[in-house]
Amino acid sequence: MILNGSQIILECLLEQGVDTVFGYPGGAVLNIYDALYDYSDRIRHILTSHEQGASHAADGYARSTGKTGVVIATSGPGATNLVTGLATAYMDSIPVVAITGNVATPLLGLDSFQEVDITGITMPITKHNYIVKDVAKLADAIREAFFIANDGRKGPVLIDVPKDISAAKCEFQPKVPEGHSYRIDDEEISAAVKIIEQSEKPFIYAGGGVVSCNATKELAEFAELIDAPVSLSLMGQCAFDNSDDRYTGMLGMHGTKTSSLALAESDLMIVLGARFSDRVTCSTDSFRTVTGTAKILHIEIDPAEVNKNIPADARICGNVELVLKRLNETLNRKKHPEWMKQIADWKRTYPLTQVSENSGEVLPKDVIETLDELTHGEAIISTEVGQHQMWTAEFYNFRKPRCFASSGGLGTMGYGLGAAIGCKVGNPDRVVVNCAGDGSFYMNMNELTTLAKYQLPVIELIFNNSVLGMVRQWQKLFYNNHFSQTTLEKPTDFELLGKALGIEAMTIKTKDDIRPVLEKAIALNKPVLINCIIDKDINVLPMVPAGASIAEPILEIK
Repeated sequence: MILNGSQIILECLLEQGVDTVFGYPGGAVLNIYDALYDYSDRIRHILTSHEQGASHAADGYARSTGKTGVVIATSGPGATNLVTGLATAYMDSIPVVAITGNVATPLLGLDSFQEVDITGITMPITKHNYIVKDVAKLADAIREAFFIANDGRKGPVLIDVPKDISAAKCEFQPKVPEGHSYRIDDEEISAAVKIIEQSEKPFIYAGGGVVSCNATKELAEFAELIDAPVSLSLMGQCAFDNSDDRYTGMLGMHGTKTSSLALAESDLMIVLGARFSDRVTCSTDSFRTVTGTAKILHIEIDPAEVNKNIPADARICGNVELVLKRLNETLNRKKHPEWMKQIADWKRTYPLTQVSENSGEVLPKDVIETLDELTHGEAIISTEVGQHQMWTAEFYNFRKPRCFASSGGLGTMGYGLGAAIGCKVGNPDRVVVNCAGDGSFYMNMNELTTLAKYQLPVIELIFNNSVLGMVRQWQKLFYNNHFSQTTLEKPTDFELLGKALGIEAMTIKTKDDIRPVLEKAIALNKPVLINCIIDKDINVLPMVPAGASIAEPILEIK
């Protein structure tokens, strides 16, 4: 059949199972939006307030559903507004396909109105990108983009479509999407089985790759099979039931004392779908000293990550789900009662706590633990970046996969609210909460209007301390209390702001407000803004200073 480029784009999206896209129209994508008008019964479009919000929404949609997120933006500033969202998805290995418009092909390279070389700009932050200058090649480019975004280590792909290409016509033939296949080396499996069965104190450290590969069930079986404790990276939150006795908390800069002790005492560290980020190792020089004689088994889909930061004694390169299935079928059941008793003792001795001399003061721990209780650990939580992000990871007991969306690698303030929109659109029957700091909130508060427009029941929970809390914490510890440009103290009336934007707004001022406000916000089933007022000097602990040993976390700041 003969279709124009815009129709080809939408037909290819339908081929890939896409039913939702996020975006913002403009001149260079008018043809695509004209076609979307005719496809509106099959493809839902969510109009955000800003293209960056749309990119984060596509990202949150992908993280929470396991599908590929799709975002559409016009040329020039519309395309460049996607850059931070694409970089966020790239660092966290999230499958997103971005479709941008550009000026017509005769105008390319002439500094035409709203022209930008978006493929050149995004080359370092996408798995691949295209500029399509022949409509006959458009369908294949889109199909390849989806395949690449989901093949191996996942990530974003961009397709740039000049305006004349989106209008040009050609023959279109439907095609069934190509599947993915992964090979696992039998020798690597055998070596891993040997090293695991020799271990008496195994320690599992799992990352976002476990979630990405849908391997959470296999991880739970594996941990029980080899009788080992489990620690998670920030990206690995919800890869393992946080309420399980085996869970020791996060590892790294803001990891638990239990996790660092377990690492130091283990004889085998099994790394699953994680990349030894500097926020985990803290100091690569001291990390191997901490692990001592312990061996490291690295199971990772991206071969480039193995031995990149920390050398491994053994490896398996492949899809974590398939690798764990093989290991679970091959390994003999192990029991390590003394090792697991030691883990339990450490957990009792070094619990995560927050204390205050004021009995009525609102503590983030109490807020998040109450939210956890009210939602049974089954809400989808997105976060911005900062102290509130760490508090959420520390105190919310994630029990199910794909229920946490946070910018781990890039650390993008302004990510969370857009991501929450994508999470809610993809999971309309789930409670969705975005945990924010007031600093991050001011970066993306425009997306509250998107919640109001679509009446998306997302709870925007702001931990309002009137400062840039994480930066202030560093200034307190390492910069002689020079609080340079980290005091916000903006005179915003959040309840009036909510009313002005068309959403409900509430305030938590005292400890007694926590439960009734959260209960009401959840029961309303409407978009809600909660202004949770906390003290500016509540810190994120434990904390390992940059460059220090993971074995020496700061447990108290006076």
